[in-house]
Amino acid sequence: MGASYHQFCPVAKAMELLDERWTLLVVRELVSGSERFNDLRRGLPRMSPTLLSRRLHQLVRAGVVERRVDGADVRYVPTAAGRELRPVLEALGAWGVRWIGELGYAELDPKLLLWDMHRHVDHDAVPPGRTVVRFRFRDVPAAQRDWWLVIAAGEADVCDIDPGHDVTVTVTADLRALVQVWMGDLGWAAALRGGAVEVSGPEALRRAAPGWFTLSPFAAVPRP
Repeated sequence: MGASYHQFCPVAKAMELLDERWTLLVVRELVSGSERFNDLRRGLPRMSPTLLSRRLHQLVRAGVVERRVDGADVRYVPTAAGRELRPVLEALGAWGVRWIGELGYAELDPKLLLWDMHRHVDHDAVPPGRTVVRFRFRDVPAAQRDWWLVIAAGEADVCDIDPGHDVTVTVTADLRALVQVWMGDLGWAAALRGGAVEVSGPEALRRAAPGWFTLSPFAAVPRP
């Protein structure tokens, strides 16, 4: 637990646990389905492993998360108390969409974008078999420019090195533009028409590719 506010107010008591840096973002990843340490790290790429371990320990001790061990497999699963934080996070996110200003360049992260997108693949819309979507971001350093999303058997994985499979379609984009599409601030059609996003590949697949992804859960939040 963080330092006490010495107030009986339940908001103050809750924030003694939740307002430490990164804690709510760890909970965000947990309620979004990430259970293993490495998956949590992929959703929190700028958080140190040491701090992540500490925050998980605090959440387990507070009864928000349960640590489940099966041999070498360790999973962190939200308890009822943890699951009850989902609407709190959704409300915070909706407020952020409505009232926080434009994102700065340092907040645009291709790794986090692809990690979010891989959780929102419409598997019913993707062609059968293996589908590989290559993403190339024109405006980021070369080391972060190319990514692959491998979709197969109802699952999806993000790769930052070429997995060696045939590419189904390639999405070439400005990072900000694809984030805007993902967040619902820019439609696929407008992004494609303006050239900020391009999809290349066989025509039928190229046209279908935008429908393989649902948007961020916050894309539907009404803007002021």
